[in-house]
Amino acid sequence: MNFSGKNVLVTGSSRGIGADIARGLAKYGLKVWINYKSSVALADELKDEIISNGGQASVIGFDVSDEKAFIDAIKVIVESDGELSYLINNAGITNDKLALRMSLEDFNSVINANLGSTFIGCKSALKVMMKKRFGAVVNISSIVSEGGNAGQVNYSASKGGINTLTKSFAKESAPRGIRYNAVAPGFIKTDMTEKLPDDIKEEYQKNIPLNRFGNPDEVASVCAFLLSDEASYITGEIIRVNGGLYM
Repeated sequence: MNFSGKNVLVTGSSRGIGADIARGLAKYGLKVWINYKSSVALADELKDEIISNGGQASVIGFDVSDEKAFIDAIKVIVESDGELSYLINNAGITNDKLALRMSLEDFNSVINANLGSTFIGCKSALKVMMKKRFGAVVNISSIVSEGGNAGQVNYSASKGGINTLTKSFAKESAPRGIRYNAVAPGFIKTDMTEKLPDDIKEEYQKNIPLNRFGNPDEVASVCAFLLSDEASYITGEIIRVNGGLYM
């Protein structure tokens, strides 16, 4: 996959899976724009790491749930690089609790941060990409978008919404040559999963046909493929990266 001269904005990429996606895309030759909301130090650290490994990276801070801030950020990127080639909508939050204890505010906060920001990103990117009739967007969904999860009514709903939002954008943008797909990771090795007790991890793992948690770079590789010309006839798909769960 050759991305020479192209760039990508990865939202929520100063840490977690977003940071690993940024690292992976940089290895394929993309200039990566690292988005953060609160921790510029982590974003700068990732930028320095990518550059020291021969890649290209810049840092841009904004709140993805703020439409004006998102639009202004894309303008900065276009003014710098001449275009926004690709977008990964990764930023999101959780606010877990059982439904009976979940307030409407708890529910809406996650819907707005996850689904609302993805809508803003998809719409804002399309306005820029359609001018050159080139570009692709990957939205990061989740395994819970299909199976739900106790204690995550809000998060599951936001990710399920991302799946159908992706398909709708794909249908609207296809005549303009812009592709939209989503990646739905399963249990991936992150700081969060590493903190789980061993017995809980073993319980999760025994239900995974491949009998292991995934690596973040396996998610990044799928994202890179979906952005690339090798996936030029793929749009509106939800790609599961989950070791065989829900096959």
